[in-house]
Amino acid sequence: MSSDDEFHCITCADEGVPMTVLAVDLERGLALCADDQGANSTVEIALVDANLGDTLLVHAGTALVRV
Repeated sequence: MSSDDEFHCITCADEGVPMTVLAVDLERGLALCADDQGANSTVEIALVDANLGDTLLVHAGTALVRV
């Protein structure tokens, strides 16, 4: 494994994507987020305490950590 591989998922080889929280739906455990290009996506936030304006590292539609 090369040193670049440590930042990729070993299952699918995707990278985590930093996304900004635009809205939070705590009842459903979801957040509307935008990436650096402005594309919006619904993200599951069960693993993090997400608030409006936070930056989350997202992989496979799930927020893994606040950054």
